[in-house]
Amino acid sequence: MMDDQGFLSLCPVADLAGGTIGSALLPNGVKLALYLVEDLPFATDDRCTHGNSSLADEGCLEGHIVECGMHLGTFDVRTGAAMGAPCTKAIRTYPVEIRDGKVMLSAAAMSAELGA
Repeated sequence: MMDDQGFLSLCPVADLAGGTIGSALLPNGVKLALYLVEDLPFATDDRCTHGNSSLADEGCLEGHIVECGMHLGTFDVRTGAAMGAPCTKAIRTYPVEIRDGKVMLSAAAMSAELGA
């Protein structure tokens, strides 16, 4: 839900405690994977670029690295860079921030990232 300052709430920060990978669905149907690393939020596309597997449902987070559960390829959640084979193509990242205990994405950032 969009707040009056133009931010879309993705999930409560508490949902990402302990290395849990969360997820959120954008209004256009794009599913994001959400992470909290060293008290900073990160968001990427949910689908691995190699095996089309859900990172939120099947992935594992260790530090800044998310591992796909299908073929064990890895990505850096800060940059989206593919870090380990068989993944070679980066995943899209989204600029998120914490506001009022929630992980938020600005409408402006969402429009810029998705060309909406």
